[in-house]
Parts: sequence; structure tokens; C-alpha cells
Amino acid sequence: MHSKTSRIVFTVFLIIGLAKTLNAQNITGELKKWHKVTLEFEGPETSENAENNPFLNYKLDVTFTNSMSGKTYTIPGYYATDGNAAHTGSDSGKIWKVHFCPDEIGNWDYSVRFVKGKWAAVRVSNKLKSADYMDKLKGSFNIAESDKTGRDFRGKGRLQYVGERYLKFAENGEYFLKCGSDAPENFLAYSDFDGTQNNDGHKDDLIKTWEAHLQDWNENDPSWQNGKGKAIIGAVNYLASKGMNAFSFITMNIEGDDKNVFPYVDYNTYDRFDTSKLDQWEIIFEHADKLGMFLHFKTLEAENQGLLDHGGTGLYTKLYYRELIARFGHHLALNWNLCEETGDWQNPPRTFPVDVQGRLTLANYVSSIDAYKHHIVIHNGNWYTGLYGKESKFTGASLQTNRADFGNVHKQVLKIFKEAEAEGKTWAVACDEPGDAQHSLVPDSENPKHDHARKNGLWGAMMAGAWGTEWYFGYKHAHSDLTCQDYRSRDLFWDQGKICLDFFKKNNIEYWKMNSDDSLISSEGDFVLANPGKSYVVFLKSGGESFLDLGNYNGEFKISWYNPRTGSKLQKGSKKIIKNSGKQSLGHAPNEENKDWVVYIVKN
Repeated sequence: MHSKTSRIVFTVFLIIGLAKTLNAQNITGELKKWHKVTLEFEGPETSENAENNPFLNYKLDVTFTNSMSGKTYTIPGYYATDGNAAHTGSDSGKIWKVHFCPDEIGNWDYSVRFVKGKWAAVRVSNKLKSADYMDKLKGSFNIAESDKTGRDFRGKGRLQYVGERYLKFAENGEYFLKCGSDAPENFLAYSDFDGTQNNDGHKDDLIKTWEAHLQDWNENDPSWQNGKGKAIIGAVNYLASKGMNAFSFITMNIEGDDKNVFPYVDYNTYDRFDTSKLDQWEIIFEHADKLGMFLHFKTLEAENQGLLDHGGTGLYTKLYYRELIARFGHHLALNWNLCEETGDWQNPPRTFPVDVQGRLTLANYVSSIDAYKHHIVIHNGNWYTGLYGKESKFTGASLQTNRADFGNVHKQVLKIFKEAEAEGKTWAVACDEPGDAQHSLVPDSENPKHDHARKNGLWGAMMAGAWGTEWYFGYKHAHSDLTCQDYRSRDLFWDQGKICLDFFKKNNIEYWKMNSDDSLISSEGDFVLANPGKSYVVFLKSGGESFLDLGNYNGEFKISWYNPRTGSKLQKGSKKIIKNSGKQSLGHAPNEENKDWVVYIVKN
């Protein structure tokens, strides 16, 4: 199924001597904290299409233990054909891999479990037989500090849900606000990937070339098979160059609108994986890590929610998620979105819908496989009722709204927070599809100002306490959620997204200490984030004079203004200081008083 080329050996492997001649082992990657470390093993010679299915009838797990702290992770491994499939296109070989992301320096010991048997990959039985080869192998390696800085996530650590409204990096303690693209959902429907999707007769016209972004590929950026992949790498580069820090993609949409994205060897097979295509996905994701781009894995969508096991968490579903986690779970900044537009709301549904208990069961399984406990979210088709609570493995929501003016973004984010808190758990909420299906974020050519998107969608979400937004492209417009191949179609809006992120970061706004309280501002429909008595952020949609209620807090408060349309530095308005408690005027904006403005009030 793949083109065959001569193997290109481009990595110098650290070889550790072993007693068993068939078990030669390599460790690749930089042996540094938060870096991807890959253990390679020689196992049985097999292939993607072997009668004894290597994806299903073998299980590779490696347990890593830090010698000093005793911290332990058990990481799933996977069949990797010849170990270099992204570049060779190979569908056969004897290499098996495990990716590990160490979070502590010092010595790490590891032990290998490699077993076999019917459905071994998704069974927990202790009666599975040893598969020999690397089974019971032990070893160790030493991890040094990372040398990465800037946007590179390896200098920040793993992005984690910490029981708060915002995700936090484990290394430097920095909280994360995201802004990026939610579209096109078929980002990975790409002509340069190996596999059958380009010519299997299922919506082949929607396959992308990403040609518009070939110009954005840079010297020394990755590619595969003599220059393939440059355009899609360029697309990620472009978003990063605009100051965006997130993008999303569906990893399986066989019964969806596109039908071209799936991890399997073909459209109809759900237990055999296209190793070279998935290795090519990994090249993109690894590049994104270095650029500081959050990875939003949308693992299913409404049309596909019952495709595997009729919506249950059975053999095919477990195998699908195990493979995703084994191959991509080491990435530092990601969430697992367990279904887009989930639930029983379509009429008629394309596949059997998943009910509340089914979603909870799937979240439990994903959490059990993902040793790093990445953020687990789900989309709303049906609402989140039943998914909250301390025992739920869901840690947040990926919100979709349905108004062309983005007018319900703010209140729906607040609604989720309120409902989750009532059930005893704080969720981290992102609005990942603000707007409606038909329009949402339209191209710059149709609306260069994007006033509603900026005011109600972007700032509306942030001022409610969301940890970020991603942007859907409506299907009634050019460069839609299915057809977009040029992110420059929304170039002017990405500027506005960066302006929003810059406000919070460059002015050192401690947003994680603030809560939404719109009742504090006199102007109806405007937004307030407040750390009462210490600092306030006010978003005035139409400018003008408004009064902020400081309650009983006394002291001197400094007033600064920020332009959400043009950015730049904080400015002085007509009033610079508040010295009294109670309801106090914020004065007037520096200019363009009838436009939207952000006001920052902080105690001196």
C-alpha cells in the first residue's frame, strides 16, 4: 500500500548492549527533561497486514521509574514496521517503539512487558503469554535538564489540568491562554500523507495540498520522502508567525462530512493502522511542540460516535485510543476531545449515538491509558449534564455555540462553570467553535473588522474565564471548515487574537486569580474580571463612561486603557486614579470613545 524507497538513516542511535541477540535496543532523542525519548526494540518480524495482527494480538508496555523520587509511569508502545516508516513508507518490519517524556532529571529505570494472545492489546488479563524478544527486559538512562527557552514547550513542561479554570505548565508554573484555528476539521486530509485516502473514492475532492502555505516552510524545517510535507508544515508555521498557539484536527471522520481522515490502513478496516501515515502526523506534531502550538485532538465527531463498537467502549474503540495515546500522548500540550457534537440530537443519526454513561466510560478508559493525565474534554451536541462531578474523568468542556453574532459565548461559558462547581469540580472551559455553523469566522474579504467575533466571541470568552478560543469557518463561505487551505483568509482576525493574548501576557495580568462578575459594571452587556480589591479588567463593548463598583475596598487604583482593535501599550484615559470605594467612574477612553475598549484597574 505504500511506495517503497531506500531507507534513509538520519539519526545516530545510542546502542545499549543486550544479552539476547534478537533484542538489540536503541534509545533516540535528547536525554533531557520534557524531551521525547524513544525506546526501540526488535520484536517479531511482521507487517500491517499480517494474519496475526501485530496491532491487536501483541501488547507492549514499558514502566519507567525515577530512582530518586520513585515516580512511575507505564507507557503503551506500538508496532513501528521498520522504525523509519515516515520516510521509507514501509508496511513491514520488526521494530516496536515506546515514546517517553520524562518530567524529572536523574536516573530512570525501565522494565518491559511484551505479551501476546488474542486481543492482547486491549485486554488486562494476567494470563497473557510472554511474547519473548524484549519481554522482561530492564535498563536505565540518565536525564539532564532541558536547554529550551521561548515558545518551545520543552522549556515550559507539560500543560496540566490542576483543578482550576486554567491549565498550567508543570516546569515554570505559567498558566496558558490559547487562541488559534478550529478549522478546517479535515486539517489532516493531506495529499502528501501515505495511505489510501487520496484515491479511495470517498470525497477525494476534499483532499488538501496546502499549497498556499508552501511559502511558509523554512530551511531546516522537517519534511519526508524527498520534500513531501512542506506545505502543511508551512501552514503550522504561518499560524505561529501570527502569534497563534493552538490548532485542532479530527483524527477519524470515516462517516463524517470529509471522510478522508483516519489512522487505519484503509477506509473499512478498524484494527490495522497505517504506520507511515501516523509517523508523518508525528512529524507535524513534533514540529508544533517546538513552535509552542497546542494540539487539539478531536478524536471523534457526531457522525462517527457510534462507528466503533456501536458507540460502546469495546475492542475497536479501545484499540483506537490506545494507538493514539501510544503514538502521540508524549506531547506536552494537548487535550483529548472525546467527541465533537456528541449525543443523540441528529435526526436521523448516522451512527448509534453515545449516551451519558457511554461518555463517562470512555473518559475512564482514556484516563487509564494516558499515564500523563492530559486534559480530557468533550464537545456539546447534547449539553454536559451528567458529565460533571468529582468522579468524572472529564476536566473541562470544548464549547460550541450557535449564534452568528457570537452573542451567547460569554453566558454559556459561565453556565458551564456554574454547573460544574455545583457538582463539586472546577472545569477548564475553552470555546472552540464560537459562532454558528453557517458563518462563524468569515474571511477577511467579507468582514475585515470582525467586530462581533472580537467583542462577543474572543473577548466574551476570555472575560468569562475561558482558557481560550479556537475559530470555526462557516460552511456558507469560501475557505470553509472543509475547504480551507489558506489560513491567510482570516489574517486580520489572527492579529486581533494576538492582541488579546498580548494584553494578558505582556501586562502581567493575573487572570487566574480573577473571576467574572459583570454585575460590578454599570453599563449593560459589558464584562468584568475581578480580583476584588486588587485588580479588575473591564471590557466596554461601545466605550463611553461606565462606573465600576469597588464595594468597600479602599485605596488608590490606577486606571489604564487598552485598544483591543490595534493593541500596543496601555494608555491613559481622562481619569487616571480612583481613590474612593463604592461606584466610581472610569472616565473616558483616550480616543475613539464609541469603540470597544479594555480598561485595567489595579491597586497601587
